[in-house]
Amino acid sequence: MHFRAFILVLLIACAPALPSMRAQQQERQKPQQEPQKKPEPQDETISVETSLVVLNATITDAAGQHVSGLKEKDFKIFEDGVPQKIQLFNVDEMPFASAILLDASGSMERKMAFSRSACASFIDGIREGDVYSIYSFAGTKVKLHQDFTEVRDIPDSIWDMRADSLTPLYDAIVKASDALAQRDERRRAIMLVSDGGDTNSRASLDDAVRKSSAANVTVYAVDLSDANIYKTSARDFGMEAMKSLTAKTGGRFFKTPGGTALRDAFADTVEELRKQYTLGYESTNEKQDGKWRAIEVRVSRPELSIRTRQGYFARKKKG
Repeated sequence: MHFRAFILVLLIACAPALPSMRAQQQERQKPQQEPQKKPEPQDETISVETSLVVLNATITDAAGQHVSGLKEKDFKIFEDGVPQKIQLFNVDEMPFASAILLDASGSMERKMAFSRSACASFIDGIREGDVYSIYSFAGTKVKLHQDFTEVRDIPDSIWDMRADSLTPLYDAIVKASDALAQRDERRRAIMLVSDGGDTNSRASLDDAVRKSSAANVTVYAVDLSDANIYKTSARDFGMEAMKSLTAKTGGRFFKTPGGTALRDAFADTVEELRKQYTLGYESTNEKQDGKWRAIEVRVSRPELSIRTRQGYFARKKKG
């Protein structure tokens, strides 16, 4: 057979095997892959809600001066009269987070200068690490003017603020408490500047207490009621509401509307927030009944005064 014819016959005979040979060559060129392993079972992530009750306590002597140097052994905590084991104790000077709430309702028209002065006085006293936010409330709105910041610069919108409409005070407490609840700082406060008369909130006073308590917020209130500023004789129920808020959260109620006394009050508040004793415990009462639980803190020196929140609402079982 002629040589060329022989080669042609050979190629025709091998043609069916060429695709198979090519596939084998490509397979050999592929990088070797490790055999797949069965996925190992992952640990199930469990979300656990902490039941730690945190208290920020202000301890003062007979002269009203802050008392330092107390130890954990000097404190006792009672919930509904039952002793509780202290599981958190901190005496370090710590930064705080605060929300300033400015009443901009119609009843504040002649008092806006007091309101701005109170805001400026508080901001002027904060220190490095402290943060604050500013809200106003009027009509149906609670307006955020300044989100949490360390910068001591009041927004222009505060100076341009005008008094108008009704007073959603409790809504403002609820909104600020929700924002503070997201902060990492254990010491949290609301500085409320108002004439105190809520007239237009969806929330109630009870809701405001619940929210501020759940967020471990201490409420401080400056009274700009007509009874205080203009010495009217009518009973002021708004003032009573502010007193209730401050008492239940362990804060203070300031009757002084302005001047040096107001600046001193705010300077003392900043000092207080940084020098509080922070304590915590897990309640021995495991019931999830949503009921109010009264808290009492005692110290080994009976001549000292203690101010902290009066209690909290227990979690309520869903369903």
